[in-house]
Amino acid sequence: MPGSLPAVCEASWPKDVGIIAMEVYVPSQYVEQAELEEFDGVGAGKYTVGLGQARMGFCSDREDISSLCLTVVQRLMEHSGLSYQSVGRLEVGTETIIDKSKSTKTVLMQLFEESGNTDVEGVDTTNACYGGTAALFNAVNWVESSSWDGYLKYNYNTNTMLVGPNAPLAFERGLRGTHMQHAYDFYKPDMVSEYPVVDGKLSIQCYLSALDRCYSIYRNKIHAQWQREGLEKHCSLEDFGFMVFHSPYCKLVQKSLARLMLNDFLCHPSPDTESGPFSGLEAFRDVKIEDTYFDRDVEKTFMKASSEVFENKTKASLLISNQNGNMYTPSVYGCLASVLAQHAPQQLAGQRIGVFSYGSGFAATLYSIKVTQDATPGSALDKLVSSLCDLQARLDSRKKVSPDVFAQNMKLREETHHLANYIPQGSVEELFPGTWYLTRVDEKHRRQYARRSVSDDRPLEAGLLASSIAAEHIPSPLKKMPRIPATTAGPEVLVISNGDH
Repeated sequence: MPGSLPAVCEASWPKDVGIIAMEVYVPSQYVEQAELEEFDGVGAGKYTVGLGQARMGFCSDREDISSLCLTVVQRLMEHSGLSYQSVGRLEVGTETIIDKSKSTKTVLMQLFEESGNTDVEGVDTTNACYGGTAALFNAVNWVESSSWDGYLKYNYNTNTMLVGPNAPLAFERGLRGTHMQHAYDFYKPDMVSEYPVVDGKLSIQCYLSALDRCYSIYRNKIHAQWQREGLEKHCSLEDFGFMVFHSPYCKLVQKSLARLMLNDFLCHPSPDTESGPFSGLEAFRDVKIEDTYFDRDVEKTFMKASSEVFENKTKASLLISNQNGNMYTPSVYGCLASVLAQHAPQQLAGQRIGVFSYGSGFAATLYSIKVTQDATPGSALDKLVSSLCDLQARLDSRKKVSPDVFAQNMKLREETHHLANYIPQGSVEELFPGTWYLTRVDEKHRRQYARRSVSDDRPLEAGLLASSIAAEHIPSPLKKMPRIPATTAGPEVLVISNGDH
């Protein structure tokens, strides 16, 4: 079948190509979503309950895509002890551009200058929130190709991953279900604006339909593999230890997990509706999957039926999403990092992790990662998990600001992000130690960066930041995002800006 693997090719590939190390960066400031609800004049619970978000991180005008990538790449190199000379390819996956020609990857090559290594392949890959996954696939494919000559590091916005063979998180070969289709669900046609145009209802439909299609393709492929191995079984949620999703907002992830159970139920040849996970679902046996995108009865019923599965397989993945908001391109990998950060190596060993990546426009893939069985102290898995175990502490160390300060920062970005001959106004002191930041944009739009000292370990001040700008009420970007009116009544998606977007 299309996409299946010839058995003769297996012996020629490097073994267990996948993720060796990860680094995550979150901005040093956040706003409480409950306070933002009141500030924006929306109903209580619209962001906190309706979207499932508690806090939202954001960047001042001191940070852009290049500074974020400089920060997270250098941190990974420092924490892993890896030499810049051992990196053979660097991929940047993003949906954000600050130059229509020069890639962010070339900016990152400044980090390689002292090592003398310029033999580093790869450039930027851009397609909404799918850019990171496309870049990651490029990285994996390169390691498995004749071009590979050593380690590979792959980077996207606020997460970085080191990819190579003998990895603790290995990509399962041939198990990718991809769906690509044209739609104007979320897009950024205005080149001088950081904000998208969003058709909320269409965006949800595209996401859910892509999930259905990718899951179907994935199940067909793994079923074919199992048949070649002499196994006659069908894939379901029971075959995944964990399931992570691209997370525009947390509530959509919970609905997505429920939708996979709906798919399992409809595809099961003879589901037991008397007991077990499908108990009491017989009334939905004949529904058509394409008619259920906005069916509240189906949604609520299967969210309830899948609640235990959600608690066990997916809820832990929402730590960063709940506390930092939508990171766009690295969103799904923030979810993966959240799973790793909250489980011991022994709990992860041998598990299959399902990953659903979605990018508007639209492009989507569901694939799987197999976690190594070796969870002994000092193993590659132990090192990977240990590097992320302080994730909650990092989130807790951020500074809370008022919605007014948040709105002022966003207004400043709107007015200045495209300017030449500009010196950023944001405070460098508010950045975490070791953070790269923008120092100026000269008259030719050339950007210059510096790094806050790593040794500066002074604690961030507690409490709210005081706004130095007088009392004019500036709405947050959530109130200002352009939207296409829906032709029929239905739910609407709020895409939350996280600094660069």
